[in-house]
Amino acid sequence: MSESIDFELVHNDFAREDKKAVLLFHGLTGSPFEMKKYGDFLFKNGYDVFCYSFPGHGDRISEIETVTWHDWCEFAQSKYTSLRKNYNQFFVSGLCLGAAVAVYLGEHNEDLTGIVALSTTLFLDGFCIPWTISLLPFALSTIIRFYYTFPEDDCFGVKNERTRKSLAKITAKAEIGMDNYPLNCVDGLLKLSKNVRQNLKNVTCPVLCIHSKYDNLSSTKSAKVVLKGISSEIKQYVELNDSYHMVLYDNEKEYVMDTVKEFLSGLVSKSDEKEAVCI
Repeated sequence: MSESIDFELVHNDFAREDKKAVLLFHGLTGSPFEMKKYGDFLFKNGYDVFCYSFPGHGDRISEIETVTWHDWCEFAQSKYTSLRKNYNQFFVSGLCLGAAVAVYLGEHNEDLTGIVALSTTLFLDGFCIPWTISLLPFALSTIIRFYYTFPEDDCFGVKNERTRKSLAKITAKAEIGMDNYPLNCVDGLLKLSKNVRQNLKNVTCPVLCIHSKYDNLSSTKSAKVVLKGISSEIKQYVELNDSYHMVLYDNEKEYVMDTVKEFLSGLVSKSDEKEAVCI
């Protein structure tokens, strides 16, 4: 496998008068490639879209062994800060690790218009997680942390068999992500998750959580903990019954995107109404 899996997703339409955007975050050991169809859908529905590779997930995949969860969050915050000033309404959305980072931004930015969290991963308790995850604290204190990785399960986080086979072929031919989870990376995710759980009350913006009942990586507990802990007046939970972790590519992908569209459109309408009242 080559060292480069960098991919950047940016859709701008400066001619649009209604300035609204969505900053997307990909999953653990993934890349913006997995957010491409989602980003295209959002752009076609009137949003500028931005998605970048997390530190350690880009130019040199060996760097994933050296980054921390702080690096991911600082990177996300820097992108948010640089982009936010250009838009009237600004949303963040993520999958897996990306969903946890999106919630983190909600805890630290009061001007966020809304959050869409897909397959939020605050706990590694899905049905495909190996029992060896319980040995993580021991492994991280030894030299094992530099040599052992948790392999990607055969289902690729997708229930639909046809899509699963397609993803397997694409993954084999193109450098669009890693096929395993390095211990250091898993440890970073769990530490980020702990920090997010401790500060959920700071989230006041609207939040939509979409999670599958049969998520192979993280159970619905993660989404439910988020919604129970945040201080938002507007919060919505949608549970899927025919998908695994990669909800943007599975059997209910159209429903997921339509639900996101409806949620965002409702928030934009409310924001426009407030601006009209102020004028």
